[in-house]
Amino acid sequence: MKIKSQPMIKHQMKMLAWELTRACNLRCAHCRASADRDTDPDILSTAQCLNIIDQIADSFTPVIILTGGEPLLRDDFFDIANHATAKGLRVVIGTNGTVITPDVASRIKSSGVRAVGISLDYPEAGLQDAFRGFNGAFNKAIEGITNSHDKGIPVQINSTITRLNVDYLDRLLQLALEVGASAFHPFLLVPTGRGENLKEVELSANDYEKVLNWVYDKQL
Repeated sequence: MKIKSQPMIKHQMKMLAWELTRACNLRCAHCRASADRDTDPDILSTAQCLNIIDQIADSFTPVIILTGGEPLLRDDFFDIANHATAKGLRVVIGTNGTVITPDVASRIKSSGVRAVGISLDYPEAGLQDAFRGFNGAFNKAIEGITNSHDKGIPVQINSTITRLNVDYLDRLLQLALEVGASAFHPFLLVPTGRGENLKEVELSANDYEKVLNWVYDKQL
């Protein structure tokens, strides 16, 4: 029997997450990058970043997520974002939201960034601030969401789920709806970096499945 040959499947990069820096103004318990407030000594130069964007754009046109650490702490962040959008890449930002002032939101909008993903792991200030290692983290993130919306920037809420906050899922979803988020994305803990210290509160296989079923039901 002769087997008919099939056309080769063409693989294309659809999404790329780029951690621009390990520096961050928060000290989150789950951070895979072990980010802290110190300047990142291994940070790529502006020229190197622009060159990488050129290489990406020459090969693919993925959604590119500029994240960190806290990417907005880079002095050259908007040079990088502007260059990426000029190259035809769809750019979004992964941020803790706390540094999105009205002025920063205006610059995000004018740079052509399509959306921001802001992290909220608890629906109330005390718990969020403790998890994020910074008093005021919750309120500053809410301000960042408001400032983004005021400039017409869509906001996605991201939550890292462990045994510590799995019982808050319904309230987190409700908060995302209340602040007008365009999407709510629960992530499951990857216990690496500083997140290794949370390994004992990682969801069990059974609870992991329950969360996935919860997501499916809520999506319906």
